[in-house]
Amino acid sequence: MDIANPLYKVRKRRRQRLIAGASVAAVALIALLARQLDPALPQVERSGLWVDTVQRGSMLREVNATGTLVPREIRWLAAATPAQVEKILVWPGARVTPETVLMRLSDPAVEDNLRNAQAEVAAAQADVAAKQADLTSQLLDERSALSLAQSDYASAKVKADADSKAMQLHVIPEVQYQQEQIALKQLQAHVQIEQQRVDAFAMTMKAQMDAVRAKLLQQRSNLQLRQRQADALDVKAGIDGVLQEVAVQEGAQVAAGANLARVARPDVLIARLQVPEVQAKDVAMGMPVSVDTHNGVAEGKVERIDPAVREGAVQVDVALPASLPAGARPDLSVDGRILIAKLDDVLSVGRPALARAEGDISLFRLDPANGTARRVAVRIGAVSVDRVQILHGLNAGDQVVLSDVSQWDKYDRIRVQ
Repeated sequence: MDIANPLYKVRKRRRQRLIAGASVAAVALIALLARQLDPALPQVERSGLWVDTVQRGSMLREVNATGTLVPREIRWLAAATPAQVEKILVWPGARVTPETVLMRLSDPAVEDNLRNAQAEVAAAQADVAAKQADLTSQLLDERSALSLAQSDYASAKVKADADSKAMQLHVIPEVQYQQEQIALKQLQAHVQIEQQRVDAFAMTMKAQMDAVRAKLLQQRSNLQLRQRQADALDVKAGIDGVLQEVAVQEGAQVAAGANLARVARPDVLIARLQVPEVQAKDVAMGMPVSVDTHNGVAEGKVERIDPAVREGAVQVDVALPASLPAGARPDLSVDGRILIAKLDDVLSVGRPALARAEGDISLFRLDPANGTARRVAVRIGAVSVDRVQILHGLNAGDQVVLSDVSQWDKYDRIRVQ
């Protein structure tokens, strides 16, 4: 018969309490140690990162823009009147001179207008001749009347002078002499009136001739216009250059003012760059520009800035030297770098992804001692095409990761292998 031992249960409960306490202490110790340990760092291959070294020195502040080469002198040829394209004589790519006929147009109305204008000029010329003859005849009549009056006055004057002596000798009565003096004065007045008529008619004659000549001049001007319209049916290049484009086809009907062809001088080219509107505010006239034609680089200067913004960009024209890299031709795509300013004695580094001027960014700075990179806050100053100015957060010689680090946003450190 077994006898119950009361101490056995006490010892068993004591053992269970000790085991439970030890387990709780072990769990707490493990949790404490786990909290003190750093989380596992992500492993990154250095070959897959873009790493650059912070440098102190000069930094070129530049704006990058794409564009094309365009001829400095371009001429669009337009239709002077509504017409039909009869024949295209020259096609794009051909060299032309100012007198080269590119195409022929036809318009019956232009030919009719030219003939009518020629007839109107001939009629106006006949009117001028007839008016001249008629007015000349009238002027001669007026001068004849003046001459007759002058002759009558001269005869009366001679007789009056003779009668004056006869009256002094009492050969003729004084009354007769006084009557002759009155008649002489009338003849003198008649001469003056006829002279005034001749002078007035001469002025009237000039005014009438000016009127008919003005009409003739108007008809000649109209004839010149009709002649130009007729001549414009033969579309000429107008300048030395190359025919770049023919905008119509044979048989097509074109309206007045419609573009027919484009001629340009390919030997004088400029670069036409499209600068993003947010960067265009820094571009000014005369700034130096490096234009990459993908077969060489040409140095130029900004010569024109478009005042308007189109599709988010500002058009900037760059004057280029006469000698350009081989292969330079109109419509060739180019890249331009506009030098805005040169910053001396500044900290700079390659341009990180998402970097903005006068903004803050976080970068991973490499620590060669332990093979890790720690996140640091960096203040950005001026921004160029491929470099940025560092205001604070980094020192000369620091190596930083410039690649996109958004995938490690929740980590302050990464391990670089």
